[in-house]
Amino acid sequence: MRSVRWAAATVALSGLALLVLAPSAFAHARVSPAVSLGGELQLYSLAVPTEKEGLTTTKIVLTVPSGFGIDSFVPSPGWTRQVKSTGSGDSAIIQTVTWTGGATPTEEDSLFQFLAQPAHTGTYTFQVKQTYSDGSIVDWNGSESAEDPAPTIKAVSSLGGSSTSTLTIVGLVLAVLALILAGVALFSRGGTGGRELA
Repeated sequence: MRSVRWAAATVALSGLALLVLAPSAFAHARVSPAVSLGGELQLYSLAVPTEKEGLTTTKIVLTVPSGFGIDSFVPSPGWTRQVKSTGSGDSAIIQTVTWTGGATPTEEDSLFQFLAQPAHTGTYTFQVKQTYSDGSIVDWNGSESAEDPAPTIKAVSSLGGSSTSTLTIVGLVLAVLALILAGVALFSRGGTGGRELA
């Protein structure tokens, strides 16, 4: 019936909208990978989105959580880096990192990479302060549900259990695609005189 086709199409279009809008709706400062190995030196990335229209990101300050040791940095063309740390030599502990001199435009991310090692398993919460070209500042230091959530990562003893969450995400994406295809198929049947569902 027409009502069945309409309902299926509505669900399908809703699923498509979620796929299209998800990246922009959930854009925030983030450190990745979100899950990594505790006690292991790994490559991490800090990405900070420029969300204000017509402005650029000109400064990023990263406050490093206790127990998360940054070893070295990957060069960031166009940016100048300043590091504040305690201790010296091999025992130096980086507390904050400040990048200046860049100009990341709207809808692009400022991206910085570094080699680091979480000292132990657990959750690490970073604080990020972003300065725009008009002098306004965004503090990414809120809770997970806040408008400006602080970036977090989880250090685990083994990555063996991560496949379950990956399969769950893949399953959800496939389900949405199936709904979209079902809506298209129902519309096609109605347009060519096919049999309607009872």
